[in-house]
Amino acid sequence: MMADIILRNLDDALKERLRIRAARNGRSMAQELREIVRASLTEPERRAEHKKVAAQLRKRTAGRNHTPAWKLQREGREER
Repeated sequence: MMADIILRNLDDALKERLRIRAARNGRSMAQELREIVRASLTEPERRAEHKKVAAQLRKRTAGRNHTPAWKLQREGREER
């Protein structure tokens, strides 16, 4: 089931920014609003899950020696 929501008293300048953003993304203003709401409500959950996985990985690799990223990048460049 889908619900309808009415958004009242939207500032004209904000409405124009929404129109421009929707056009840039090839969407209607309604589609763009749905995407904005979806992203704003799901992204924090994804970030929380990513942080949880990162914490688990740090726990599993605690105490191990790690090669610094700069060194791996340099080695990759030298292999070319």
